Amino acid sequence: MNLPAQRDLDQARRQSTYLLDLIQKKRLTAADRQRVIRDSVQYWSDHVNAGFLKYRKSVSTDYTAVEWDDEGSVFRDVHGKEYIDMLGGFGIYVVGHRHPTVLKAVRDQLDRQALHSQELIDPLRTYLANLVALITPGDLQYSFFTNSGTESIEACLKMAMLATGRKRFVGAVGGFHGKTLGALGGTSKGVFREPFLPLLQWSHVPFGDVDALKAHLESCEFSGDKVAAVVLEPIQGEGGINVAPAGYLAAARELCDKHAALLVFDEVQCGMGRTGTMCYCEQDGVVPDLMALGKGFGGGVMPIGACVGNARAWEKYIENPFLHTTTFGGNPVCCAAAIATINVLLEEDLPRQAAEKGRYLLDALAVLQSRYPEILTGSRGVGLMLGMEFADHETGYAVAKSLFARQILISGTYINARVLRVEPPLVISYVQLDRFLQALEESLQQQRRGDGRA
Repeated sequence: MNLPAQRDLDQARRQSTYLLDLIQKKRLTAADRQRVIRDSVQYWSDHVNAGFLKYRKSVSTDYTAVEWDDEGSVFRDVHGKEYIDMLGGFGIYVVGHRHPTVLKAVRDQLDRQALHSQELIDPLRTYLANLVALITPGDLQYSFFTNSGTESIEACLKMAMLATGRKRFVGAVGGFHGKTLGALGGTSKGVFREPFLPLLQWSHVPFGDVDALKAHLESCEFSGDKVAAVVLEPIQGEGGINVAPAGYLAAARELCDKHAALLVFDEVQCGMGRTGTMCYCEQDGVVPDLMALGKGFGGGVMPIGACVGNARAWEKYIENPFLHTTTFGGNPVCCAAAIATINVLLEEDLPRQAAEKGRYLLDALAVLQSRYPEILTGSRGVGLMLGMEFADHETGYAVAKSLFARQILISGTYINARVLRVEPPLVISYVQLDRFLQALEESLQQQRRGDGRA
């Protein structure tokens, strides 16, 4: 590794000038493309994290797939090769890549004001908070805007501690809530948690097991170690696309009420229309005290999340609003993106489209499972938050690699490596879905043959 021994401001000026020119280019020359690939790999290794390059080898051993532009449900690499995005940025692209309505709102806001003064009332924050109250269920009324999903969870945890005066949380085995220190406590996989222990006071119960949750809350009550909140993903994303069993969320609501704990739903991945309704919990008729939003909330253009709460959750925070603040959260540009995203979801009826396209995919996956049962062992999910389960980790890895060779981007989940997630943009066409299904069957055939032919 050949790193400079000291700062070089002249080189930084020349490099930044080159990069500004590169950014504004509509077309790249052959020399441009080669340099972008070379520089990207070198600088990633030297200045970001060389370990990640080993992970990327699963689909791009020669690193020529350096993404460059995108639209709709596809992205292209620096060579112009087009890929169908069945990963959707882990759930980010609910309205597609660079939806024109979202882009226009962001550009219009940038032409007027980018960031706010931090002191005066910034109107888009208030308008967006009102919209969130309109699209979320029940008595969810207030919003604190963040920069990401994990920040949304952090805010939920602090609100729950303020509201209850307690500091213990209960999560579910297989849960994933982010990797900042508070949210990391709720993330259940040891490989992420162990290097940073001890964390906040968290315990975990089996997901979907009402009796286990009931017994644990009763034990905490009896011991005096009372629970501030139960934090659940209605559909576990990184855990392997595990849908809460019927009645589980309602039972969690009842148990939280009984033990004076708050109920927090992490809808960072399953919210914003992805599962057929604006919020998944609507489908079970259950309203939490606090809800975390993120990922798709900014329309795949700007990073923004939200901690959404009811009056009980917000009461102590209203008494002292300086207990939790943010510099960039809820800035005008990100709020403009979120407002436009909500508009597109409703104007284009994307939640309904997600439900219908999800059923279409699940029916097709069931047929493929019947043809290749020794390879594809199951499929599950709701709307366009689906998972395909394979016989083992190696098989799922091989299928993902085979799909990428066929210009389909897909990925596994953090906690259940046998499961490949299917989370495309909600605007994806049936033609594109059929191309994915064809590529998937070809990949399954390749696994059955046991060869490396694409």
